[in-house]
Amino acid sequence: MNPQLCFILVLVVMIIIIIFLDRKYGMLRDTSTAVNKPYSFSRVQLAWWTLIVLSSFVAIFIVKCDVATLHRSQLILLGISAATITAARMIDISDNNNPTVQFRSQDSDSDNFLLDILSDENGVSINRFQALVFNLVFGIWFIIKVIQNIDGVADPSLIMPVLSDNNLLLIGLSSGTYAALKTTENKGTTPPAPTVAPVPQNSAAPVVTNTTPPVS
Repeated sequence: MNPQLCFILVLVVMIIIIIFLDRKYGMLRDTSTAVNKPYSFSRVQLAWWTLIVLSSFVAIFIVKCDVATLHRSQLILLGISAATITAARMIDISDNNNPTVQFRSQDSDSDNFLLDILSDENGVSINRFQALVFNLVFGIWFIIKVIQNIDGVADPSLIMPVLSDNNLLLIGLSSGTYAALKTTENKGTTPPAPTVAPVPQNSAAPVVTNTTPPVS
């Protein structure tokens, strides 16, 4: 089988598995009381890098019949995602136990995938957008490099690209900013006002009958 095609097929299969697990068990959703739980940025980020690295690892094993040794930068990349989801989970637990938090933004129903991961209690936030763009750009670059190297590079451990310290620092700072600002997201929030159905203007006024008994 063509090595590039093999990697793409593995990638597609992994994507299908992640979608199935999310549909079945809400793997990418926030811990929420909402009926339609919103997507979690930290869970999506961890799934994104796990998908890329694991697909590369499996495809290399199939094509080369050998196990690739992960570089330090690739392990740090997975560690950043794991640390982000751990911090987000600890913040959620703290908010649950905080009596001053009247309402958590993640307890609102999901809007859609993109808005969920980009939005905090005030709507779409620039820090989440920044983190999303950096993760997306480096992830696509990683996939392209694997496609280019999987056929021409003999050493399995050199097929996956190595991220420089500055690039790792960039991803780490964007994820750290997301986690730091998440601690303030639910402070001072109030539950949304209940929706009241409008009364038709042309509706007839209710007829009130006099139930007072006659005076004898």
